[in-house]
This record gives sequence, structure tokens and C-alpha cells, in this order.
Amino acid sequence: MKIKLGVIFGGETVEHEVSIISALQAIQNLNKDKYEVIPLYISKDRTWYTGHVLLDVENYKDFDFIKKYTKKVTLYKKNGRFYIQNTTGLFRHDITDIDIVLPVVHGNNVEDGTLAGYLDTIGIPYVGSHVLGAALGQDKVTMKQVMMSENLPIVDFTWFYDNEYLENKNEILKDIKKLGYPVVVKPATLGSSVGITYVKSEKDIESAIDEAISYDTKIVVEKAVENLVEVNSSVLGNYEHQRVSPLEEVMGVDEILSYSDKYLSNSKTKGSGSKGMASASRIIPARISKELTNDIKETSKKVFKLLNFSGVVRIDYLIDSKTNKFYVNEPNTIPGSLSFYLWKEDGLKYEDLLDEMISIAIREYKNKSKKVRSFKSNILSGFSGSKGVKGIKGLKK
Repeated sequence: MKIKLGVIFGGETVEHEVSIISALQAIQNLNKDKYEVIPLYISKDRTWYTGHVLLDVENYKDFDFIKKYTKKVTLYKKNGRFYIQNTTGLFRHDITDIDIVLPVVHGNNVEDGTLAGYLDTIGIPYVGSHVLGAALGQDKVTMKQVMMSENLPIVDFTWFYDNEYLENKNEILKDIKKLGYPVVVKPATLGSSVGITYVKSEKDIESAIDEAISYDTKIVVEKAVENLVEVNSSVLGNYEHQRVSPLEEVMGVDEILSYSDKYLSNSKTKGSGSKGMASASRIIPARISKELTNDIKETSKKVFKLLNFSGVVRIDYLIDSKTNKFYVNEPNTIPGSLSFYLWKEDGLKYEDLLDEMISIAIREYKNKSKKVRSFKSNILSGFSGSKGVKGIKGLKK
């Protein structure tokens, strides 16, 4: 019997289209003899849809077409099983049951723990990091603060909220100046290099901050690493076991790897469209020493465990090629293209990578099910209301 796998993608996020690319790549590489795939697309207005038209990337050129030929749905639990329910029209009915979910989402409102929390509330097993790991992986400020607590190598930085910038602009600009230019300005909770600006001098800092604030309420400004080499690793596993992929050296045309480098570099190729992170220019293995490679791999395991990750993540590093010093840049809890291109270099096919991710999720779900999560007894069953809250009457105004 096939495993009924719901693949969730989209969402109200600036990385919406990137999520579609990553999800369809994954769906194409799932073993169809083992899995019955049910696409679950979240539109930009947060409505959920399912239908076969979601499997063709060409159909996403017109979102109205998608909505016309799909069904609005929701997830729910009934009699210990999980179901996709049609919510279109007057009469609701179950479309199919579902065994497990594979979220392939990027960015705010989905990857940041929001979707994980929703799935946990329903109780359905899912692939990838849970609420805490997902939230830490999305917030560039909080993740840095946690990594600092364990003395992991990160660049000097400062951060602030948008309202603080409006109220104390001069003080914040002084703090940034203390870091020393050049700096990198980032929205704190976005990914895919959206809203990021490399700032070489003080005259350009305010426009860079305005750009970041247009995307996020929380801003981080980092001291730029000069003589920069960008290296990424991918980690597969959970808190018990971690396996690290070969390292890649990413070749961008800008001072930092941009959204264009990641997702638009091959967009003019006839008939192909963007291939997501798989299309970025890279050298595998990275052209760094064996000692540095081993140090980064060990650090990747530490970051993975510290931030409570699960499934597959990508952890990005910045290296000063003159000093050979490296810094953890940021983790990606659901990386573009699920980093399959890195695992391919380790002899792990994309199909097998997906299999292993799903197996990890099933093992975690079974293990978690053995833990005490609620009490069968009801302490309110004998509640008289004689003390404290006065029964139902105490709720009346």
C-alpha cells in the first residue's frame, strides 16, 4: 500500500514562487511506486487548494487559472485519521485521507514555525523541523544570539526594530558606523536574499535600511566579510544523528549571493524556467583546505543540534580567504531545492534523499507518540465551583 503524502507549498510570503519551484522539483523526484502524492497549494491569500493542475509549473503563470481548476480544501483529523476536506460549495466532503505531510515552503508565515505549529495542532506527522527549530532558523537575530551563547563563530552585528529606527535613527546609525563599513543590511526574518543590500559607505546606508524595512519590522546589520568566499553545507538527520554533505563554494556575480544569482540566472533558458538553487553557479567540493572543511562540517552538526533542526537543512558560511577564518552566516530549515544537488555529490539520489527525510519524520512521530502529551484524567470533572472561579456564573458579566 502506498503512503499518502501531502506536499504543502506556496503561502503568503515573498518567497512564494521559489516555494513552487522547490516543491515541484521534489514531487517529480518522489518514488511514485512508494508514494501517492497529493499537492496542497497555499495561495497568496492563504487559501488552500488541491488538484492535478498544481503539478504543472506552466499553470502558475496565471493564478486565476489555478483557482478555477482546483478545489479549496482544509486539513482535519477524524477517528484517528487525517483528511483533506473539500470546502467548495454548500456540502463539504472528504477528498482523501493522508498519512504524512512534506512541507516545501520558504519564508515568513510558513517556514518560520507557523505551518509547523498548525500541523502540530492537528496532530499530523510532517517532515522537517518543528516549531522551535523553524522559528529559530527564520529569525536571523535570535539565531545569532543563541549561537553566541555557545561561542559559535558569527560576524559582528547590530539590530533594531523599524519603530526604533524612526525614533532613534542617529543612535542606530552610530552603532552601524562602529561596526565599520562595508556592512550588509538584511530583513531579519526573510530568506532567498530578498531585501538584502551590501553597503560600501555611509552615504548609502539609509536607503538600504529603508529597503529592508519595506519587507520586515526587524532589521539586522552585519559587518561584511572582506576577501569573501561563500561556502554552504547541508545536514540531514535529527537530534540523534547528523550526516553532512560535501561543501559547495557558491559563485555569485554580486558582492553577496543575490536573489537573481539563486533563482533568475537560468530563467531565460528556453523551456526550462528557473531551476531554483540547483541553477546557481557552484564548485563542489569547495576549494578550501581539508582542515577547514572538517571544521565547517563539525560546526554544521553543532548548529543543527543547537537550533533543534530535523530533516534536511542548508547552513551557509562566510570565509575570509586571507585569514582563513569562517563564520556561520545562517541556516535554512527548508533550503531551496532541498539541497539535493549537494547530496547528489555524496552519492545520494534526490529520490533517496526524500525517502530518508520522510523516514526520519515517521521515526520522530512514533517516538513522540510514546511520550506523555496529555492526561487522561479530567481535573474539572469534579469541579464544584465553590472556590476560585464560581462555575459558569463566574463567566457572566
